[in-house]
Amino acid sequence: MEQLKMKEKRGANYVLLELNGVIDSYNFTEFQQKAFTLIQEASLVLDMAEVVSVDSSGMSVILGTYNDGEECGHTLYIMRPSPGAQKAIEATGFVDTFHIIQTVTEVL
Repeated sequence: MEQLKMKEKRGANYVLLELNGVIDSYNFTEFQQKAFTLIQEASLVLDMAEVVSVDSSGMSVILGTYNDGEECGHTLYIMRPSPGAQKAIEATGFVDTFHIIQTVTEVL
């Protein structure tokens, strides 16, 4: 079981959450609490460049965060998804739904 590390940074109109490791059923709870709280405050950028893989539990959190953001007028951005993260996103069928960016300068 690989640990998930999260590092929070704040921008002018967004919160950046740098993720490192695996997002799975063993560690999604802390990620869920953090993501659901932050999307209520501002648009949220998930930097997924260092994510090894994401299972269905992790994708459920990401989709739930996206939906919560839509409800409160904030946007969820997925930045630089790693090959493992990209594969999980594509498997959901929501690849065209998510805002996938390469840098925080693309945040609106």
